Amino acid sequence: MSTVKPSYQVSGRGTIIKKAGRWLTVMGILFIILGVLAIVEPAVAGLAIALLVGWLFIFGGVAHAFGAFEGGGAGRVVWHILLAVIYVMGGIYLLDHPLLGLGTLTLLLAGVLFAEALCEVFAYFAAPRVGGSGWQLVNAIVTLLLALMIWRNWPSSSVWAIGTLVGVNLLMTGFSRLMIGTAARKLATRLA
Repeated sequence: MSTVKPSYQVSGRGTIIKKAGRWLTVMGILFIILGVLAIVEPAVAGLAIALLVGWLFIFGGVAHAFGAFEGGGAGRVVWHILLAVIYVMGGIYLLDHPLLGLGTLTLLLAGVLFAEALCEVFAYFAAPRVGGSGWQLVNAIVTLLLALMIWRNWPSSSVWAIGTLVGVNLLMTGFSRLMIGTAARKLATRLA
């Protein structure tokens, strides 16, 4: 009876953690760079996001078109084909008119932020008070102010809102990955 020998070797507990820490650090640095670029050029970042959403709509439409013929009756086929057409038309619209699409996405963002703020306020008053629960109300107020600022300045807020918010998100994600990667590398050093 033959035994299969793995072609890889792990030379200690810290090796995998060290490699993961290295990759997390590299990812963190890339996210930070992308975040800074999006904050510096929010209009370009916003347009890139509008184009990305357009392509995602088109891919979603194609997926619905293929899914229409997986069975389930004529009603299912009709609805999936209808959804496929709507998705593809929406995607083509975003690709053909990225500035108008960015304006639409910005208005949608303001609506989502407004709804989130309302949910946070309701959750704050519905839940019992615990330590730090005041931050939930602070979050709701800041989110509501951001939603109102985007909505009140729309459509001119389309130039900066989505790109800046995505840039801040990328920056914060980058810093968190960088810190996790640094901690993983320190842990790997201690385990070695």
